[in-house]
Amino acid sequence: MKKTIAIGVFSCLLSYSAIAENGLVTIKSNHNVDQTTQNLVTVLEKKGMTVFTQIKHDEGAKKVGMELRPTRLVIFGNPKVGTPLMKCSQTAAIDLPQKMLIWQDEAGHNWLSYNSPDYLNTRHGLDMNSENKCAKVIGKVKQALSNFAKAATQ
Repeated sequence: MKKTIAIGVFSCLLSYSAIAENGLVTIKSNHNVDQTTQNLVTVLEKKGMTVFTQIKHDEGAKKVGMELRPTRLVIFGNPKVGTPLMKCSQTAAIDLPQKMLIWQDEAGHNWLSYNSPDYLNTRHGLDMNSENKCAKVIGKVKQALSNFAKAATQ
């Protein structure tokens, strides 16, 4: 029984990658790259986000005679969230709007990655203001990105 539980816990850990030192959150998708991308765009639009563009890096590679496994970048945002972050630290603008990368690894597994709000917080010192407004915004962004990722991948 304990062995079964341990295997289950380990499997969950493999599905939900922890924040790496590079500041990325990576989640395994139950869908192919195209379906994960479509799921993401659907949930973003449903939640009132503006989807600025989708970049199909694999198609770009084909145009120059190179191969790349399916790799899609979805760029999205909402000025109601981004503007307060930039008011905390204008350098946050370099990381906005938000992005999510949907990609396939060498083994054919599909993943969704995004910048960790905690990493952005540290990078730009967003919670350094005295009123703690930015920490609250970061908390909301963290929850929203997690929800978007789960909706796209599960």
